[in-house]
Amino acid sequence: MASGPDRSVYRPWVATVAARIRDPVTRLRFLQSAAPSPPMPAARICGDRVRHLLSRAPRLQFVLLGIAALTVVTLVGLVTTSNRATALPVARLPVPRPAELPPPEVWLVETEGFQETYSNGLRIDSRHTVAHHPRSYLAFPADRVSPPVRRTDPVGIVFHSTESHIAPFAAGQNRELQRFGESLLDYVKRKCAYNYLIDRFGRVFRIVAESDSADHAGSSVWADGQWLYINLNASFLGVSLEARTEPGQTEAGASPAQLRSAAMLTEMLRARYHIPGANCVTHAQVSVNPGNSEAGYHTDWASSFPFEQLGLPDNYPQPLPAVWAFGFLASNEFRAAAGVRMAEGIDAAEEALRTAAAESGSRPGAYRKRLQAWYRQRLAR
Repeated sequence: MASGPDRSVYRPWVATVAARIRDPVTRLRFLQSAAPSPPMPAARICGDRVRHLLSRAPRLQFVLLGIAALTVVTLVGLVTTSNRATALPVARLPVPRPAELPPPEVWLVETEGFQETYSNGLRIDSRHTVAHHPRSYLAFPADRVSPPVRRTDPVGIVFHSTESHIAPFAAGQNRELQRFGESLLDYVKRKCAYNYLIDRFGRVFRIVAESDSADHAGSSVWADGQWLYINLNASFLGVSLEARTEPGQTEAGASPAQLRSAAMLTEMLRARYHIPGANCVTHAQVSVNPGNSEAGYHTDWASSFPFEQLGLPDNYPQPLPAVWAFGFLASNEFRAAAGVRMAEGIDAAEEALRTAAAESGSRPGAYRKRLQAWYRQRLAR
């Protein structure tokens, strides 16, 4: 019985194509289509005749193999182009950050009643501490391909202002200052609003235990060089200063005592959880509105946070992850609230988005929609 056509000459081409197809489903379909069909009598007869013809005409065999090679190269090009059109480029930090010095070691010296004293002079009042949801969240790798990792330790700090009623900081207002502070403490405790609150006198109160997430960030996003974070209640600690902020203001509306305490608290938290300065950000930098795909739903500390006075790098000029990593829009209202310092980061993020869109072969608008779709899919998880 005559044997079927020898397909071994095609195997190197099949292997070449399969190796260049990244998507596993597309690769499987190609291998299935390239696999030999079950031999039929008519096919065997036809194969014998073709093989006999090729043995008598070597040049024809060479031409046919050349046509097959050209077809394979064309197919690979089509598959590669299709993959470029559907896959997001690897997320990365658009601007390299300068090297940071790690925070100095800080340790708990003693606990007396509800008062904790630390080696850098920090004192924490823990009598108002409450439990909330145990800290647990997914961190998404920046390559957008590897599976997310579940974690239970905070990786950053979000700084807030309470935006509550503020009395003038003067000796003659002492009674009012105390009354407002006590009312605020009761409110944030009931709402589990922050992990820490720093009042007008610089007193540091632990509200929600560090092991638990506080309801401080709501719809929010951030990204560093390795990870993407969605809804930061669990992944970031919430620290709030009893203060008010105004759109575009340049001076921090906080007392000197608050700034000294905030610096010591930040130092302690960074040392305890190995938090990089790049992940110490303001609420305005992380807050987003999924309903209209705009950044800056909340704008506290949009323009006047004293990074340097807290021993932190100035994160305002850094490209805003809400834009370049998640595709959110920066409205004119948000830009007005952000002022000059944060506007630089918004512009840098828009430029990074355009660059990534060009690398993926997309228009910026289409690429932005793909980033937003990726965010919504992960948000559902």
